[in-house]
Amino acid sequence: MSRHEHGQHEDEQQERAQQDHDRPDGEKHAHHGHDGHDGHGHQGHHDHGAMIADFRRRFWVSVLLTVPILLLSPLIQSFLGLTEVLGFAGDEYALLALSTAVFLYGGWPFLTGLLSEVRAGAPGMMTLIALAITVAYGYSAAVVLGLEGKVFFWELATLVDVMLLGHWVEMKSIMGASSALESLVQMMPDRALRLDASGETEEVPISALRSGDRVRVRPGEAGSSGREGAGRRDHRRGQDQPERVDAHRRVPAGREGRRR
Repeated sequence: MSRHEHGQHEDEQQERAQQDHDRPDGEKHAHHGHDGHDGHGHQGHHDHGAMIADFRRRFWVSVLLTVPILLLSPLIQSFLGLTEVLGFAGDEYALLALSTAVFLYGGWPFLTGLLSEVRAGAPGMMTLIALAITVAYGYSAAVVLGLEGKVFFWELATLVDVMLLGHWVEMKSIMGASSALESLVQMMPDRALRLDASGETEEVPISALRSGDRVRVRPGEAGSSGREGAGRRDHRRGQDQPERVDAHRRVPAGREGRRR
């Protein structure tokens, strides 16, 4: 861009800033819709970050509680040959208390997810997990209180741990993908430099471009369409010469092109 064009561009920016200052509040809000979108994106990131932190916290707390649950479980004690060493009077009630903590704290996201899915009439993964841990906990608690059978507390705890870990990793992946998409969106310009017949530039909204318009893509900008025609460098005169090319051809930044 020449010095004359650069100076004209600065004058246009100052004029737009003054016009924006004089606009009513409603028009200003509409003019800055892109900024509002960015704010919404940051809010979404905050919500996802809070969910990731919640799953991470619940996972580690549940893992810590799972260790004594495993050591107090009759099947694990028998498998390790440590029944006499680890067993004590009333250990089944201690096992029930620890498992209750894992069921309520670690399983809370799945229990609330069950309610949400049932209300929406669309049972899904949360419903499946919540039913599994509820049946395991309810039956095992009944066994401790006198029902004939075997307890499944360690299966309950490990299932909660695995599901929390899976959702934690899933949320991190979703947030990473969301950040990448938002970065791509931010690269797309919302305004363009349109060239008139004399070669002077005018900054206009992307929506104002029409077929046949010539535009200049400044260095560092990404094209918003991919349907512009690339410019051709004239090395004898050191200038860019507009050139019509096939649609969908890549347009290097800093080159002139004609909108097809």
